[in-house]
Amino acid sequence: MKTLMRTSTIVAGLACVAVVASACSTEKTAASSPGQSTAKKTYTFGLANQQESVTFPAALAKGAKAKAAELGIKIVDLDSQGDQSKQASQVQDLIAQKVDAIILVPLSPGPAQALVDQAATAGVPIGTAHGYVGANQDVNTPYSKLKFVIDENELGAGATAGAMAVKALPSGGKVAVITGAAGFVENTTRVTKFKQALSAAGAGKFTIVATQPGDWTKEKGQSACQNILAANPDTGLFYALSDDMAVGCATAVKAAGSKAKIIGLGGSAGGIAAIKSGAMYGTVCYKPADEGALAVQTMYDSLTGKLTGAPKTSFYDTPGVTLANVASCTPQW
Repeated sequence: MKTLMRTSTIVAGLACVAVVASACSTEKTAASSPGQSTAKKTYTFGLANQQESVTFPAALAKGAKAKAAELGIKIVDLDSQGDQSKQASQVQDLIAQKVDAIILVPLSPGPAQALVDQAATAGVPIGTAHGYVGANQDVNTPYSKLKFVIDENELGAGATAGAMAVKALPSGGKVAVITGAAGFVENTTRVTKFKQALSAAGAGKFTIVATQPGDWTKEKGQSACQNILAANPDTGLFYALSDDMAVGCATAVKAAGSKAKIIGLGGSAGGIAAIKSGAMYGTVCYKPADEGALAVQTMYDSLTGKLTGAPKTSFYDTPGVTLANVASCTPQW
């Protein structure tokens, strides 16, 4: 997650020393003809990540490193461990190391804008993956000092989940929403068009009877669904904003003897397994490794002149997945 599911000073210092020695170097290539020579730039990119103990940003880093290896790019991967002040310090370290570019996986939109401003002032190109920057939450209008934004279409994912909900409960019914921890923008973006899809199915056909936080975890998701079922035992469908919470919700539904359908979001290994077993109805397939690779490729294109102009947002495909097409989503986290 972005702010979703998002080192010591000595370690950071060692990383700095190691990278200063190698950043921004060039590799000489063979002369193309007598008297001529060419130089191939060896780029060093900093990856300021969220929290790599969490499977999604860990998979994003894996994809970024794989693409970097393919392109001959050195990656300095820094894990903020979900700490905003640590991420700020790490971005400042990358700027001081004079890396060629920074890919930021922001923990929070407001503080991230300050980090982008610092990089831009220092002349270090910076782009983001899996997150928003600045007060303007319209991801289609990136902050002007960014080179690009690579992201999931969160609004679109909510719409996809809503369409699946209408199909899962064709006669309508009671619906509950399990959100993430307080303060995450996904609690809004992943729900807005989900609700619109339910409303479009017909006035009064669907009723959202409860919204409770599951804090992005399986355990809290299970607890939230237990509480909702106790008060509304005839709930027909749960929409959990992450697969982890959805899997936890499935445990609660089974224990209560409920027939409620469950839709998650993420396409994680746990979510796909739950769809295959029948514990979950569906999910939206996110691909963090592809996202990390796309961020590295896009930054490389920017530095080599293939990408020019104002910053823009690029989305990768995030299809809806049910048992009918579950084989189409290979989990990347």
